[in-house]
Amino acid sequence: MKLRVGLIGLGDQWQSRHCPALLALKDRFDVRAICCEIAHKSSTVAEMFDAVPIDGFRAMIERDDIDAILALATDWVGPLPILAACESGKAVYSSAALDIAPEQVELVKRRVESAGIAFMAELPRRHSPATLRLKELIATRLGPPQLLFSHERMATEEQTNRLRRGNYCPITMRNVMELVDWCSYLVDEDPVSVVSALQRPVSDGGKGFYQMVNLTFPDREGMPGATAQLSVGHYVPSKWKDALGFRRPASLQISCEKGIAFIDLPSTLVWFDEAGQHTESLELERPVGEQMLTQFHRSVTSLVRQSGDLADAYRAMLITTSAIQSAVEGRRIEFDW
Repeated sequence: MKLRVGLIGLGDQWQSRHCPALLALKDRFDVRAICCEIAHKSSTVAEMFDAVPIDGFRAMIERDDIDAILALATDWVGPLPILAACESGKAVYSSAALDIAPEQVELVKRRVESAGIAFMAELPRRHSPATLRLKELIATRLGPPQLLFSHERMATEEQTNRLRRGNYCPITMRNVMELVDWCSYLVDEDPVSVVSALQRPVSDGGKGFYQMVNLTFPDREGMPGATAQLSVGHYVPSKWKDALGFRRPASLQISCEKGIAFIDLPSTLVWFDEAGQHTESLELERPVGEQMLTQFHRSVTSLVRQSGDLADAYRAMLITTSAIQSAVEGRRIEFDW
């Protein structure tokens, strides 16, 4: 079954992720219409997919030949396309699910649940080949996670993006939310507390950003729960290219009950157990964009409604806003889920 879809926004991942995935999955997705704030870009992409460029997202969503929307950028409209899709009963794939102001998330979650539509939030770290393989190893060889470490070192200038003009969610906040969700997914539990610290380094005139987040997870069968130590840093000018890549840490280091693993996204996994070192390169697996769109297609065409990703995105945002509160107040925040 082909899904007839409309694209809302094209975003900063269009060329590298979404366009190649849609071209590869032409047997499952039929792009019928495109709504983008840049008319020339919209027309160019529409010609590529033999689709129709449309000025307004509401007019596109209400078309009879649209089964689902792919919200690939918030631009200036924020969550309005998602709410419009709820009104029309159309399924939603959203790469902008974490780009919503915290006070709007509860409204969006409530509307999606009441509309009963299929909803999938784009969480690429979850669906990367290395992460999926690591989940298998946790279940079969490595055992439950105990310690997780992840540090993202990025250029100072990457706190802003010319393609993200909306004032809904800072990029730094989204980066933290994605790491929080990633660790929660691997541990397969929600954290019970968070403590955080924020700093603006002065070496670059105060333009830098650094946040550390410590998550604790519930105890398991009398054993201490897992701990995750996460950090996001924008403190190296982009002109210092060698410094950005110097001794870059693994995307994730995870210590489990029976071994340890290192991930370099999207497709490299090195793990150790009593038998020694194991190196796996998963480059032949389907790219993460195809993995996510395939799962969305399955969720829309199945008889079981799926919208769990929205709850996960909502929870990640609550944890991240609590982390900011922790940094401001200088105390650990406990959760009572």
